[in-house]
Amino acid sequence: MKTYDWIVVGGGITGAALAYELVKTGFTVLLLEQYETPHNATRYSYGGLAYWSGTTPLTRQLCEEAIALYHILSQELDADIQFRQLDLLLTITADSDPEVTAASYADFAIPPRLLSVQEACELEPLLNREAISGALTVKHGHIHPGKTAQAYIQAFLRAGGDMQITQVLQIVQHSVKTTNTTYHSANVVICAGGLSRQLLKSAGISIKLYFTHAEIIETPPVDLRLRTLIMPANLQRFKLEAESTQVDELWNQSDNEPVPPILDAGAIQFQDGSLRLGQISRVLTNPHAKVNSEASEKWLRKSITQVLPALGNLPGIWHHCLVAFSSDKLPLIGAIPGFDGIHVFSGFSNPLVIVPPLARHFANFAIAKEDEIIAQLSPHR
Repeated sequence: MKTYDWIVVGGGITGAALAYELVKTGFTVLLLEQYETPHNATRYSYGGLAYWSGTTPLTRQLCEEAIALYHILSQELDADIQFRQLDLLLTITADSDPEVTAASYADFAIPPRLLSVQEACELEPLLNREAISGALTVKHGHIHPGKTAQAYIQAFLRAGGDMQITQVLQIVQHSVKTTNTTYHSANVVICAGGLSRQLLKSAGISIKLYFTHAEIIETPPVDLRLRTLIMPANLQRFKLEAESTQVDELWNQSDNEPVPPILDAGAIQFQDGSLRLGQISRVLTNPHAKVNSEASEKWLRKSITQVLPALGNLPGIWHHCLVAFSSDKLPLIGAIPGFDGIHVFSGFSNPLVIVPPLARHFANFAIAKEDEIIAQLSPHR
């Protein structure tokens, strides 16, 4: 059986981009994905590219590299990823002080501009003016995440990469056991999003990588037109992630829920007219935990209706996926000490904008064995 230089586990945007960059560099690469039709975090993502959101030299550099790369990515991958720039509206609740909220964004590379209620509703007429005290706005990149992942996969295959649809059962040094067979390689890299923690644990590896259960509603194409991408200015998800990782031992307990769920009411409309509305984030330590879809959908629709009344009752389907994250908003990338040949590329709190440049940095790291960016994102930093 063929032995590869790299096996990449996970066919979402992280695994697809990394597999492409590795094979383009000259490595022999096998990409393993569990499902023929994806239902991972990439599939249900809003597709936003917050290239304006860097707050440190590291994140600002990555965001600058990202937006430059996205401008040419459709051409490089020979596929339409539906890259565009939108007006992002960050809504400020009626009981919040707009000036205080605006000040919390002062350190961003491109601080959003504060709008009055009137200005916000002129930019997005579907907003409920009674629900907000103002909004922040900034230009925001956007792609179709599913089409982008598929574009990476097709470019990877054209470049000579191999791909198998199969479930990974266990990771061991220099091989991966699946439901079909065992594949061998010099290196294995885990890009399995919310399932990464479980896969690494099966290999006896414990790292500070976590996941939420994320829930959205997806509508079919509609005639209604949303002009902007809507998100709350005071995102609860990052607070949820920080609070849930304070005691790592809680994550080793099955069916635990360290903190209560939250809902960040937002909406995006894709170029075909379909909408994604959400999202609820739950911290359930069992990746296979069951969620009450009926209650969740009711909560989602009520919250969306408060901000965007015309959208809350549109026909749509509730979806659920896992979203990986780390304890400090930065992904875990690089070799895992003590486990020769096993690497991780996961835990992106803001994945789409920085995955492409980081995949490129990782491929360079795989050749030269050093990269200043990758060194800062080590899983044992």
